Amino acid sequence: MKFHVPDMSCAHCTAAIDKALKAIDPAAKVDTDLTSKTVMISSGKDAAALQAALEGAGYPVTPA
Repeated sequence: MKFHVPDMSCAHCTAAIDKALKAIDPAAKVDTDLTSKTVMISSGKDAAALQAALEGAGYPVTPA
C-alpha cells in the first residue's frame, strides 16, 4: 500500500511514522520517501487500519 503524507518533512517524521505503523503491525515493512512525501507499507493489516495509525500519530494521509 502506498500513501501520500504531505506533512512528512524530516527524519523525525519518518521515525514517528515507522513507530506508529510498527505499533499495530511489528512485522510491517515500511519504506518512506521524503522527496515524494510517500510511504510504502507491506503489512497484513488493511489500508484503513494503517491510515488510522498514521492519522493517530498526527500525519493525515491519502492513498497514493
